[in-house]
Amino acid sequence: MKRTDHDKEDQNLEKRLLELSRTAYQRDIIMFSDFLNLNEQNILHTLPKEKLSTRISSFGGYESAERQMAAFIPEALYLRYGKKELSPDEIGYPFTALKIAPLNARFSEEMNHRDYLGAVLNLGIERSKTGDIVRDGKDALLFVHRSMTELIKDELRRVRHTSVTAEEVNLSDIHYTPGYEEIRGTVASVRLDSLLALAFSQSRTKLTVLIESARVYVNGRLVTNNGYQPQEGDVISVRGMGKFRFESAAGRTKKNRLGVIINRYV
Repeated sequence: MKRTDHDKEDQNLEKRLLELSRTAYQRDIIMFSDFLNLNEQNILHTLPKEKLSTRISSFGGYESAERQMAAFIPEALYLRYGKKELSPDEIGYPFTALKIAPLNARFSEEMNHRDYLGAVLNLGIERSKTGDIVRDGKDALLFVHRSMTELIKDELRRVRHTSVTAEEVNLSDIHYTPGYEEIRGTVASVRLDSLLALAFSQSRTKLTVLIESARVYVNGRLVTNNGYQPQEGDVISVRGMGKFRFESAAGRTKKNRLGVIINRYV
């Protein structure tokens, strides 16, 4: 797809998001987007403040979810609740969680994210209606727009060659924490390209290309400057490669390099 086509899509998304904000304000109700990917969340977070009519909150079913749904919340609702912030339960995001499990775990195949996603999209469901897919042993947890829940429960019968069932799980019962691999190393300075090189065991030169080609996000915001300095606790995502959390930096080696700890999600 040409760059101009991408730009047009981005502009159309910005218009849709601003319209959701205006409608929420005018009707005094919460309006919701579909699930947004990292690039779409970056557009959301960089909307001109003067054009927004409401506050924005986003959630994907668990902390650090990559695909998230945005809620446009009128200021009056915060006053009504008497709170500065509203919880996901109070906001009432219109999505559910489905547990996809093999009918016979003993004979099930090893299935990956792409297998589950392909099976769901083959039902005719748009990607924007689905959130993250989280594997949990032989099972998987799928976050999906409420309007698609019954279709998946009724029609999803197979993932690859494995027969499966899909049943709804209460969102409040989900306490998922992504697994991670701790990586320790040293860097000359806490720069984005240096942390990427440590996390993915690749050259800074190759990773610099990824940064400059708009594939790297820090806390959901696009960063295209290799010299950007993340803060402790920041989550860095690279489209197509994965993500990690920058935990800490402390202590200098004899060669004056800085010791750092990062947790790469697995």
